[in-house]
Amino acid sequence: MNNTLTIRTAFSIVILSIFSAFLAGGLVMGIATSFPDSSKKIYTYISFFIGQGFMLVPLGYFLISQQQPILKILRLRKVSRHIIVNTLLFGSGILILSDELDRLIQVFIPAPDYIVNMSSLMHPETVAGFIIFIIAVVMVAPFGEEILFRGFLQQFLEKHWKDSTKAVLITSLFFAMIHLNPYWMIQIYFLGLILGFLAWRTESVVPSLILHGLNNAMAIILSFSNGESNSLYTWNGHVSPWILLLAIGLIFFGFKGINQRKV
Repeated sequence: MNNTLTIRTAFSIVILSIFSAFLAGGLVMGIATSFPDSSKKIYTYISFFIGQGFMLVPLGYFLISQQQPILKILRLRKVSRHIIVNTLLFGSGILILSDELDRLIQVFIPAPDYIVNMSSLMHPETVAGFIIFIIAVVMVAPFGEEILFRGFLQQFLEKHWKDSTKAVLITSLFFAMIHLNPYWMIQIYFLGLILGFLAWRTESVVPSLILHGLNNAMAIILSFSNGESNSLYTWNGHVSPWILLLAIGLIFFGFKGINQRKV
């Protein structure tokens, strides 16, 4: 990475990118207020889609203006099918355990109203709304956030500090904070650590992008469960014991496969 890029500049780019996302999304929601008969949900989805897309504008402009090698600096590097398969195994196990962690937290700290109300936004009322929502949440958001955090910021910090562990820890903390969700802070930080590990270990944002997309897709799927307490997946409001055992197995074999480093 170019030696002229300082840590102050790197964090400024990230902050500006996040601000751009909020500003673009906010403008869409502002326009929506002039249409009283319009669907609030679909405008929320459009604002999220556009906001997440604008997240990469400041970063892209900086890299192009500085004539930086974009693919290299953003860790946009192909990985083998072996890594992709093991990322899917490892990631699936992690997400199952993360879901159980969330259920355990809710036993002691019930979800606040804003979390409960948020679930209604995950149920689009129209086909167009559903398509925009899925693309924004499962594809656009993971791509923008992984490029910005794991591709750009974490990689820069790894080289600047020459300490990959510190880089992953700080990037994950920043990643959790910008989501502005205190209740899910632990889960988001935990996810950030796993995403950071994958990007560092494989030297590519592709595995972290896959896991991030899986995480968001799983959140949508679980939102349609209607709180069923007993099913193939759940038992008495928690993840079924045999599913948890399966998750541990997936993590073990996936982690082992990723560390074989066939990138």
